[in-house]
Amino acid sequence: MMRSAALLLVPALILTAGASQKKQSRRSGPVSSAKEAKDIAEREVNGVAVSARRVPLNGASSGWEVDVAMPNENRGWRCLIDSDTHMVHTKDRIPNPKKGKSQR
Repeated sequence: MMRSAALLLVPALILTAGASQKKQSRRSGPVSSAKEAKDIAEREVNGVAVSARRVPLNGASSGWEVDVAMPNENRGWRCLIDSDTHMVHTKDRIPNPKKGKSQR
């Protein structure tokens, strides 16, 4: 009786442990949109991405240059994101960029 009760608890514990793990974001293929690049930059510096444009990186690969405004600071960030690795390649401090018309 005790053995069967223990065997019934094991699947329940495994399901509970699996549900508590953080869901991984989908990272297959290169960064293909400005929205995706802005999301990566916002997570990296905890600011508000204002603009993104595609730029050449290392000759063969491409990347995204994203300007990020920092709400309570004088300076913002310009992040260069590698399209292949989904990671911030470089970060530079810039004057806080102005927000677009839709974000005022």
